Amino acid sequence: MKISITGASGFVGTYLAHVLLDQGHIVTGIGTSKTGPHAATGGFNWISADTTRTGDWQESVTEADVIINLTGKNIFDYWTDRCKSQIYHSRILTTRHVVAALPENNRTVLLNTSAIGYYGDCEEALLTEDQGAGDDFLASVCKAWEKEAVKARNTGCRVILMRFGVVLGKHGGALDKMVPAFKLFAGGPLGKGTHWFPWIHMDDLVAAILFLMDNQALSGPFNLCAPEPVRQKTFARELGKVLNRPSIMPAPEFMMRLLLGEMGGAVMSSQKAVPDALTRAGFQFKFPKLSVALKDIFK
Repeated sequence: MKISITGASGFVGTYLAHVLLDQGHIVTGIGTSKTGPHAATGGFNWISADTTRTGDWQESVTEADVIINLTGKNIFDYWTDRCKSQIYHSRILTTRHVVAALPENNRTVLLNTSAIGYYGDCEEALLTEDQGAGDDFLASVCKAWEKEAVKARNTGCRVILMRFGVVLGKHGGALDKMVPAFKLFAGGPLGKGTHWFPWIHMDDLVAAILFLMDNQALSGPFNLCAPEPVRQKTFARELGKVLNRPSIMPAPEFMMRLLLGEMGGAVMSSQKAVPDALTRAGFQFKFPKLSVALKDIFK
């Protein structure tokens, strides 16, 4: 199949494109980098473009059998007004332009990224896909993001809303930000560590994307997170174990908020999310347990 990936040079996009190319698909990556991560690989095409603007890059969307929209500015930054605007518009405008490029009466599949942050801070509530949206900044971004994506249904497109948990894998993502502190014997939970921490192994994330892509009967929202949620202090303890480092140096909540501002509060949010729709559809996780997932990543 012809598959277009916006945000293809990011942490998830790079790995996902590699898997799709191995399966024999023709992949077009779209992003702001001048060259793509698989430029020398047969079957891979790269388009350098600012997807918040309309342009020739939309032609690859028109011709695709599958569109996987991963574009979005990294949220791990100090949230100035300018940063929040970039977080919002990188997602909403890109999705709007993707949908605008779809031909009428198409059979395209749009797999659009969202996040578990859709639910906001829900403390101890168990979150399935039926839960409504929260009211904080990230929740409002996710809600608007999904609203733009579902407009593609008007063209006949099958739309999947992928609510990502924290993606764990090699060479990037959240672990790249956490591991250095542990290696310096300064790792530990965030705040009291009692908030729930939705996570997923990169291999399970990509397998779930392929599962959703191939199963014609599936559409709508899916929580892409492991079926066994953990509290953040448990996550820190398991990470310390696999790195053979202590996990006794908590990052105080007031310090997180002082150094990171509004984003510091966001990372303390609690989301006890489970992949209810995905498991009911028959998907089976390779790494349902955190300890096994971390051992695989750091083996």
